[in-house]
Amino acid sequence: MRALALYGTIGSLLVTALATAPAGGATGAAAAPPAPAPHRIEFGRCAAVEHLPSTVECGRLTVPLDYARPDGKKIHLTVSRIRATARGERQGALVFNPGGPGASSMEFPLYGALPKWRKVARAYDFVGYAPRGVGRSAPLSCQNPKEFAKAPTDSRMHPDAAFKSRKRAEARAYARGCVRRAGADLPYYNSVNNARDLDMLRAALGEKKLTFMGASYGTYFGAVYATLFPGHVRRMIFDSVVNPAPHKIWYRNNLDQDIAFERRWGDWLGWVARHNARYHLGTTKKAVQQAYNKAAGKLRRTPLNGKIGPGQLQSAFLKTGYNDAFWPMRAEALAGYLHGNPKPLIAQALPRDTGVAADENSNAVYTAVECNDAPWPHDWRTWNRDNTEIARIAPFETWDNAWMNLPCAYWPDRPASAAAELDDAVRRADHPAAGRDLADVAGHVARTQVDEALHGRRGPLDVHTEPGALPPVLLLAAERDAATPYRGALELQRRLPGSSLVTENGAGTHGVAFNDNACVNKYAEAYLLHGRIPAHKVYCAPRAEPLPGQQATRAQHALPGK
Repeated sequence: MRALALYGTIGSLLVTALATAPAGGATGAAAAPPAPAPHRIEFGRCAAVEHLPSTVECGRLTVPLDYARPDGKKIHLTVSRIRATARGERQGALVFNPGGPGASSMEFPLYGALPKWRKVARAYDFVGYAPRGVGRSAPLSCQNPKEFAKAPTDSRMHPDAAFKSRKRAEARAYARGCVRRAGADLPYYNSVNNARDLDMLRAALGEKKLTFMGASYGTYFGAVYATLFPGHVRRMIFDSVVNPAPHKIWYRNNLDQDIAFERRWGDWLGWVARHNARYHLGTTKKAVQQAYNKAAGKLRRTPLNGKIGPGQLQSAFLKTGYNDAFWPMRAEALAGYLHGNPKPLIAQALPRDTGVAADENSNAVYTAVECNDAPWPHDWRTWNRDNTEIARIAPFETWDNAWMNLPCAYWPDRPASAAAELDDAVRRADHPAAGRDLADVAGHVARTQVDEALHGRRGPLDVHTEPGALPPVLLLAAERDAATPYRGALELQRRLPGSSLVTENGAGTHGVAFNDNACVNKYAEAYLLHGRIPAHKVYCAPRAEPLPGQQATRAQHALPGK
């Protein structure tokens, strides 16, 4: 499951980098050559397709597709910026990534106009960007967007063999679509390259050291960055922390999510039961669950508006696990549908006609990064055993999460990807300048095959820094977060000596910085503005629980992507 981007669009929300890590993210390969020195970004008017106001300026960053071959193919990343609003207080650029993988922060510069961000915006240029593969940054696609967005779809907590067979076929076809559409470029969409791109961005902005805020997945490749370039770090905030332990990336992290989402789903069921006087869905968690199951069965028989089936229901209600601002509105929708008023459910679950291409692009990047970062089980029996076992205790999201990640079971290995690259080079061989490229690619294929034969497929980067190598960094986590379970924050703190962890006790909203908890915001602001780190571990009381009928602000419930 995607660790969702934490901050939506503003409309909804109301130098040389030494690439010393191995190519492709493996920890045992030879060091890559230095990355090329980036040119300073020339900022100007943003392209109309970005839908940004004239107060935002945009530019382009050029990076190597493959850092092992810095003189080879280049790709271009889009970047956005608003300068610090108080030039005399300026401390540099603050670069933000909202997660995913597959999310863009191109609209981050507009956050500075929001009250909770204004003090920070006085001191920092707010810099956003679309990571490789996202938006107009060497965009990745795996499927026709119309096919990706087809509705209605089914969702089953305990699927039978026939259903599983269909989903396996879909996952296999999706992986083939990624290979067919991306070709030889596919292996280079990964977290290590995202971290290297971030260092190129730092240098191209003219920053000697990086000030960065990463949320959700942004905490993972931010931690990869801290491992590769600890001396390039000024300040870093990790908000809603992914567990970086190599054996967790990414198969087991997703299994952990299933259990955490079940607990969070139970929080919502209990809240609805306590407010039965309003919603009339039952006075116990079990009764509310039965009401939800009744709605799913009804939609399976007769999709609402012809497009809302159990899959759309599950996707909409999954958001209750990300942000409790969704709790009242989803309860109203479920109650309305079962009691004769389907309009709230239509408003909340009907697939959008706009943004379909962006959704498909985001999903493609998510899939490519997670599949490329680490080995996944290729034997269906492993997937079936593990997910069947977890679904017994955590049925709400387990199998839907499995289907989202199952393309990784059919992902090409490194030698197969290198062979595809060689095929592409051979097809280009009649071009006058193709001789050097063909020789370069052939050498790369040979090295990949030898390395694979000697070492086998290796795991992801071992995230960690030595004591004193990294400036103090700030970790923020909600104790009941489902998308990034709390143990991930404890694990990252152990791996980054000197870091400080701020915990929002008893809360589960995914994304805590500059949100609805003044205690957390105080620590985040003091760190960014003054470099002040609290104690090794500090705790904040949870934000107030939502009330029935409470209207969530647009800022609270904005969650781009799936």
